[in-house]
Amino acid sequence: MNRVEDYLADHLSTPDRATALALTDSTDARWSYGDLDAAAQALGAALTEKGVAPGDRVMIVSENCAAAVAALFATWRIGAIALPVNARQSRSELQRIMEHADPRAVLLTTDVSPDAVKHAQWLHAHSMPGPWGRIWAAFAMASDPYPDPEIAVLLYTTGTTGDPKGVMLTHENVRFGGLTSANLRGMTPRDMIYGVLPTTHVFGLCSVVVAAIYAGAPVRLVPRFEVGAVYDGLRDGVTLFSAVPQMHALLMAHARAHGLTELGSATLRYVSSGAAPLDPTWKREAEAFYGVALQNGYGMTETTAGTSATRNEIGDPDISVGPPLPGIEVAIDVNAPGGGDNMGEVMTRGPHIMRGYFRNPIETEKVLDAQGWMHTGDLGRVDEKGHLHILGRSKELIIHGGFNVYPPEVEAALNDHPGVVQAAVIGRQVKGDEEVLAFVQVPADSDLTEEALKTFVQDKLAGYKRPARIILATTLPAAPTGKVLKHKLLDTFARDLS
Repeated sequence: MNRVEDYLADHLSTPDRATALALTDSTDARWSYGDLDAAAQALGAALTEKGVAPGDRVMIVSENCAAAVAALFATWRIGAIALPVNARQSRSELQRIMEHADPRAVLLTTDVSPDAVKHAQWLHAHSMPGPWGRIWAAFAMASDPYPDPEIAVLLYTTGTTGDPKGVMLTHENVRFGGLTSANLRGMTPRDMIYGVLPTTHVFGLCSVVVAAIYAGAPVRLVPRFEVGAVYDGLRDGVTLFSAVPQMHALLMAHARAHGLTELGSATLRYVSSGAAPLDPTWKREAEAFYGVALQNGYGMTETTAGTSATRNEIGDPDISVGPPLPGIEVAIDVNAPGGGDNMGEVMTRGPHIMRGYFRNPIETEKVLDAQGWMHTGDLGRVDEKGHLHILGRSKELIIHGGFNVYPPEVEAALNDHPGVVQAAVIGRQVKGDEEVLAFVQVPADSDLTEEALKTFVQDKLAGYKRPARIILATTLPAAPTGKVLKHKLLDTFARDLS
């Protein structure tokens, strides 16, 4: 069985590759591939000495840094399963994951994360310095080794419900995700990858870190998305930048606030966005801002990040998420709830599909069928070019007045307003119907009003699609990736809606 750490081993065969730059981070670490290998070997030996065995889960509570990458490869080297968790999650969220996953060890990257320091305190962790830098660790935990040696990563995702599920990705899943992403982006050792997407999430883990190591491209790891620092960082020799739509929106808003219209990078050659339908106007603005084409793609944790992606030239009006990636199949189930008229639930199969949900065969059977298809729960259609268009989550479909309302369409109309940073749309049950609610993030000094936005979208949306309420706020509840957590909107803004 080929394993993820084999990608790292490939760089150690010649001195030139072993000494090439692999990672930099906010602690001023500058690691070659040889440095990363040495740190992973030493940390793996330390874990083994503490009783970590193959099949055990090693929970890595971190923010982006070289030590977190060393922890991943150390875990894989000893046959254990990596369980990356973002340190910005709350104590109760971490406890829920720990109770379900039973990790044998918890490693915390305290050098780059004040939240990791807090978690280290209640876990009674101790400092474990070494060539990986400084990591704190706790080992006094029971564990039942998982019997499948092919599992590489356990990633907990809340999806749209808020209920965490552990996605089991195999070594082949992660390897495939990395090489496919590297090939899609044309990564080479001459690139510099900006790594602000959390490595605790599948996008940052597979499409950035594993892809870069496969290709031999160095990664500049950034622990948090801080818009001013990211804006400046992208102008400093970066060639590839992958992000979620919210990050792009905040960067453009930052530029506007400083009287700027473009990034002005002399080296940036590739920019991509996560799975979200692109409004043509917003796409043109983003491409003018970056000076390169904005590529769009679709994926989820259960599909090892990537399922489809665009390969467009700048100015291409294509607003799809592109054709399926090589080796991947996509189909549309028009008979699924919300389907019909050449649209339906997106299904996919191939080497990117997860093994299943950890200790949850019932939920696994709901999404993986006997033919190997993953039922994504997303609604979409395929156009005449074979490009996939995502219309939204089937569970987020709003039925208002007997008509289907797809939240991304309403969000795109709101995002067209120059004073909007980002928008999130959900449905709320009312007597005999479901109403459309919009939550809009605006700059702190904004004078935009609900009525002004309602007027703005009046000509863009049919009457049944228009929001009954538009709540304006300077922040929306979001995951560490920047993705808006829609299941928290009603509780967060309950007072505004009353």
